[in-house]
Amino acid sequence: MKLRITIAGNVYEADVEVLDEDADGPGFAPYASVSPVVPPLATASPAAASGAVLQAGEKACVSPVTGLVIRVNVEAGQAVEANELLMVLEAMKMETQVMAPYAGTVKRVHVVAGNSVKAQQVLLEFE
Repeated sequence: MKLRITIAGNVYEADVEVLDEDADGPGFAPYASVSPVVPPLATASPAAASGAVLQAGEKACVSPVTGLVIRVNVEAGQAVEANELLMVLEAMKMETQVMAPYAGTVKRVHVVAGNSVKAQQVLLEFE
């Protein structure tokens, strides 16, 4: 069974195994795998946090976490391939790699290394 859980504004998906009532032990799975749901693509306006104003249908990559921009690997006008590393963020001493959700061209980069970002803040726009 798959569950979606929101903790402190972060969304996670969890795979949970439900055991039979007659099985030994309590009626819950002793093991569950949990992974964060990273929404890398926005098509409307979580852009308010960065001051960006996107028109309907425009595509943007948003921050999956609240943290610090460590490195930006792309610039405006650059063509990128699907799953190419766009930038690296740091949150709670853990690095998060922001990957391109698909192949395209970077229209505008809204952040530079050293910027603080909020979850769902627009990081860059695609053409």
